[in-house]
Amino acid sequence: MNPEEIVTAFENGERELDHLLDKMGWTSWLGVAELGLVLESDIVGFLNDKLTIAEKSVLDLVKMRLNGTITLDSIEDALKIATNPETRDLSLEGRLRMERGLVHFELGSHDAARDDLAWAETRLKSVSKASRDHDIALLNKAAFHIAIDEPMMALHVHGEISRHAGHANETIAISRLQAARIHMAFGQMFDAARCAFNAHAHAMIAKQSDLAVESGAIFVEISSGFIDEQADKFADQIVDAKPLSLGDEAPVLKVHPDDISGVLEWCVENTLEGYSGDERPDLRALVMLAKRLEKEELFSDLLSSPEEVEDAMLAALCASISDENGAKLWTARVTEIMTLKNV
Repeated sequence: MNPEEIVTAFENGERELDHLLDKMGWTSWLGVAELGLVLESDIVGFLNDKLTIAEKSVLDLVKMRLNGTITLDSIEDALKIATNPETRDLSLEGRLRMERGLVHFELGSHDAARDDLAWAETRLKSVSKASRDHDIALLNKAAFHIAIDEPMMALHVHGEISRHAGHANETIAISRLQAARIHMAFGQMFDAARCAFNAHAHAMIAKQSDLAVESGAIFVEISSGFIDEQADKFADQIVDAKPLSLGDEAPVLKVHPDDISGVLEWCVENTLEGYSGDERPDLRALVMLAKRLEKEELFSDLLSSPEEVEDAMLAALCASISDENGAKLWTARVTEIMTLKNV
């Protein structure tokens, strides 16, 4: 169960929604109302009476952020409500300090942003650890460190998002995907593959297909250079894996081809349906990986459907993995797409 399912149920006419919130394990309607804003659903008005004064002030800020009108003054007004003894909400106070930190960052005030983001994460950890807002605070804190070129600090924050501490599967997936990229930048290939593999698994559990495809593709990209027929199943290799201590020898990355093929095939089967769209980076990435692994047969249907492709770069890639006759058809399709774009 996720908030989008609750919005969908409302749009389908259901009005008894409390049991759905209970199934999610949430006690507040604020997150559902926020999603309703993004989806432009009437559920926002329906939930208004279910929100506290402090929650309504936060929802107003979400509206401002979506409209690009959020300011430090508007956040300060909401903070006054969240800290007022009569309407105080410790979790929302942490949430608002996080929002203020983000605005400080957008304004270039990095020291103020650092202070607010750290304060917010600490407060949320103390009053609602592994909650939705705490998860977001951790991800924002890590993103801040990346933005100001502190990758090791970002990696430390991602390390606080334990897979066994009750964090949402989607949060774990996003965190491990970002950690995989950091490890790749440092040449730590086993840890990069481990994080990408875990991101793929948790994204699947969270039913976030796009995220699962992205992280799965990164796992295949990393591991395709470390194929070993004698390697143990990768899931078994990473069961007891943990961050290295000073002086520890880094594990050598070895991945069985069946693990790589299995993840790639899942990604191909679960990417966005159809081949249309002016920009299809998902398909481009997967076609390149299939070419590298000599698995072109995974795209046999795509290769026989040039008329459906609207992305010139994807069409060019298809030409590169087709036989002579197919390459001519795809080259003609590239020319056709570029001609249409220039009309």
